[in-house]
Amino acid sequence: MDIPNLSQNQTIPILNQPAPKETQKNSKIIFFIIIILAIVSGFWASRFWPINNSKNSVLTNLTQGNVASADSIKSTSDLVVGQSYGDTGKTFTDSATGIVVAGGINGEGTHTLQREGGKTQNAALTSSTADLDLFVGKKVEIKGETNSSTKAGWFLDVGIIKILE
Repeated sequence: MDIPNLSQNQTIPILNQPAPKETQKNSKIIFFIIIILAIVSGFWASRFWPINNSKNSVLTNLTQGNVASADSIKSTSDLVVGQSYGDTGKTFTDSATGIVVAGGINGEGTHTLQREGGKTQNAALTSSTADLDLFVGKKVEIKGETNSSTKAGWFLDVGIIKILE
């Protein structure tokens, strides 16, 4: 009959324990998977629940006054000096000041913005948000987006128009 050894010094091998290098490798892989999942879920969350601050940024980009909808203008008698008219839902990066004149430049645009500095500084205008005919002869500040042009030096799509005089 065998008597088992009951001494305290005996070590029992632990089965199925990964080596320390394998544990480090596995934890790095799990870390990178978590990072990739966080980036992907953040991207898709921004698509489903976007933060819309464009209305506030439009108002702060203007020098003064609020933006009235372009639909509120029916005739030139409805225009108020110092009031801005146009698209309240977008932010526009380009701006110019001058007098609106009917007719484009070399067939581009429906109107022209005559700026200080002569004909080379004029801008061809178009607008899908406001009727530019109502602003002919008025000194205005325009905010909009620059479009590509082959005939005019500057072709601007008007988003917001503010009457200065």
